[in-house]
Amino acid sequence: MKYIETLRDGDTVRGIYLCKQRMTAMTKNGKPYENVILQDKTGVIDGKIWTPNSMGIMDFDALDYIDVTADVTTFNGSLQMNIKGVRVAEEGEYHPADYLPSSTKDIEVMYQELLDRIKSVKNENLRKLLEMIFIEDTNFVDKFKKHSAAKTIHHSFIGGLLEHTLSVTNLCEYFSKAYPVLNHDLLLTAAMLHDIGKVYELSSFPQNDYTDSGQLLGHIVMGYEMVGQKIKKIEGFPAKTARELLHCILAHHGELEYGSPKKPALPEAFALNLADNADAKLETLSEILLNTKPADGSEWYGFNRALDSNLRKSTID
Repeated sequence: MKYIETLRDGDTVRGIYLCKQRMTAMTKNGKPYENVILQDKTGVIDGKIWTPNSMGIMDFDALDYIDVTADVTTFNGSLQMNIKGVRVAEEGEYHPADYLPSSTKDIEVMYQELLDRIKSVKNENLRKLLEMIFIEDTNFVDKFKKHSAAKTIHHSFIGGLLEHTLSVTNLCEYFSKAYPVLNHDLLLTAAMLHDIGKVYELSSFPQNDYTDSGQLLGHIVMGYEMVGQKIKKIEGFPAKTARELLHCILAHHGELEYGSPKKPALPEAFALNLADNADAKLETLSEILLNTKPADGSEWYGFNRALDSNLRKSTID
């Protein structure tokens, strides 16, 4: 099997991949064909089955592990598979871990680092809130450790949500030391809680797709509701502190057009937005520059819509 990240134009492939999606489409001439998205732990690739009723194409469904025979071609600057043969793989022919992208960092080590950050929160109400969510709610913790932070753009792998949350929290820890105007405990609590709604906005792997609730509500509103419900269980939790924390969650995308119901109004909300945006963009850059190669031997990676720029690595002498 060739991992997807190693595939090049002109390759002939025979190997097992996870079929993430399968959809029927029609050519301009009215002939049916199949669009599929194949995945392994190194990435995803589009595939086309131009003759879906041929003898070499056995029946299969989305989320099946399939043994594929295909030619790799380039279309509109992206690689895709021209699939000639398919059969459903049998158990024992594949290892699921080879097909699910995962953080390169140790999940339990990251989780322990997050627990250490919780211990640094001196405010008893905020620390109790964090402990209720990240320690006492074991069902949530199990999901949180394994979840992605996005469908495709950044941290879209097992452990991605934990990795992103820890990175944002660490950036906020630095901000709180560099800028005394920031309330350390409020900022760190908001950083650790800002994306918890993603546990229910996105489905677990191997799907890693938007849930019905995720489509209708989104992770910001869902996270706001989750935190609000936990706060109600803490006797004597100050209403003003609750409003400030919930504001930071609602405003962490920074702009209304980016999905935030409110724009930042508190210093901690501004700091959280900066940390969240910095980690998302730098991780997106890292994934592009470290995991792909420019086309046609160029130094340039092409225009990236998420970053709104044509990208190139810097030259280090």
